[in-house]
Amino acid sequence: MVVIVFRSGDKVAIVACQDDPRAIGRIGRIIDEVPPGPLTNGRWTVKGVGLLIGPVLCHGHELRRTG
Repeated sequence: MVVIVFRSGDKVAIVACQDDPRAIGRIGRIIDEVPPGPLTNGRWTVKGVGLLIGPVLCHGHELRRTG
């Protein structure tokens, strides 16, 4: 199993998102300071996805680092 690790502030493209399909194809930033745990079911918090879309939770395999 490959674990994908991001850092707070990393810019990511959302290629899939079970939490909110409207976020697919958008760019956002990781806001987690530490790797996700059981509270978020191992999903990363991505913010700044869109004006009408709040922060979304995405698994690491649903995200691609852009910068």
